[in-house]
Amino acid sequence: MPSRFITPHLARLSALTLALLPLLSQAGQLYDNGTTQISYKLSATLAAMHSSENYAQSGNLSEGDSDWQEGVLQYGVDITHALRHGSLYGALNWTSTASWEDGDAAGFSNGSERTTKIEDAYAGWRSGDLVPALGEDGIDFSVGRQYIQVGDGFLIAGDALNVGNGIADGLLNRGGAYYLAGRKDFDQTAVLRLGGQQGWRGDLMWLKSDNPSQARPTLAVATLEQVTAEHTLGATYIRVADTDDALGAMLYPQRKGERVYSLRASGNMGVPELFLSGEFAQQQRNNDDDENAWYAEAGWTFTQLPWQPQLGYRYSRFSSGYDPLFYGNGRDLGTWFQGEVAANYAGPFNTNARVHHLGLKLTPTDQLSLGVLAYRFDTIDTSNINLDGNEVDLYGVWQATEKLTVIPLLGLYRPGHDASEGGSQLGNRDRNLYAQLILSVNY
Repeated sequence: MPSRFITPHLARLSALTLALLPLLSQAGQLYDNGTTQISYKLSATLAAMHSSENYAQSGNLSEGDSDWQEGVLQYGVDITHALRHGSLYGALNWTSTASWEDGDAAGFSNGSERTTKIEDAYAGWRSGDLVPALGEDGIDFSVGRQYIQVGDGFLIAGDALNVGNGIADGLLNRGGAYYLAGRKDFDQTAVLRLGGQQGWRGDLMWLKSDNPSQARPTLAVATLEQVTAEHTLGATYIRVADTDDALGAMLYPQRKGERVYSLRASGNMGVPELFLSGEFAQQQRNNDDDENAWYAEAGWTFTQLPWQPQLGYRYSRFSSGYDPLFYGNGRDLGTWFQGEVAANYAGPFNTNARVHHLGLKLTPTDQLSLGVLAYRFDTIDTSNINLDGNEVDLYGVWQATEKLTVIPLLGLYRPGHDASEGGSQLGNRDRNLYAQLILSVNY
């Protein structure tokens, strides 16, 4: 790894993070009279990345390496107000995002992106004990700009695709921080949640995205779940009611009118060390060209061994024309961004692929966890593209202080084909050494 990545970029991140700590020590509760609470939110995430290879996603990069940095700063207020029955809640938060230097290794950003925009802007009401049959806060209604996740993020985990100025002459630019994805909220939402933390529950949601790289779709979403201490069974229905005409024609010509039906399950079957999870999603289009995706996962935690190793395997399959929608890391690193290089730069992007994933996580202390994530990618339809490859990522999550988290990561990615052979890596099939360091301060 070049010393020009190690020394100046990490020093810059450390200096910026240390400079923010005095500000964050002043954050927290602003007002509390027993009925109304107002708290101040302030968080900062800074990252430095190096990729030894570039990828042919934008058409603007050539063979070589990339070094870049990203930053996200979020600040604002959260409010709750107790009522005789239930409570009101809301938030108003801004997010500032930026990318510097080369831009990412796929060319989605070029390092020129900067913006500050409202991120959270929502209000809601929870029912408290008003309807005992539905449980505590068994009715929750909210509207506004907010983060929405369904299940473990296989279909929806926020609106987090943050493309920059690197493609489409900046038409899709969302303001920087492509990897960190500082903007995750749906622009307009109306959400009704029925049911408490256990038993039968469900959601009815209307979601409007302002994300140009998603063609600004409007979604109708319904979920039904049965939740117990041992399992969660869920069903999801999604209908893409509309998209931006021009962007839809350019990016997702089949998305408007698309319907998605999903069944999922997760739990431990009464065995605390066991983890099982799976989901099947069927997509129907107006042209009767159906697609599907599914996964099955099993894991075991060795609670009697030192560092309590967690070992898991997952197989996932995404048909050749599958629309990956708004997937994300709903559970942990590597949930649905599969492979730090593959998921962010090289592809596949949860479509036209079979993926084998093996993960090992160790917890030496309450403040430190270490992990290894291994992937095998196989392309289903190779007539136009072949993104076969292998990747291994090694990472740590260190809670350095109560407010500061440090996440280093090293990745090794080896493509089966270069860009001239239907792959995406530019100029060669060499092993890519990828490195990143993330510093996050939260209050």
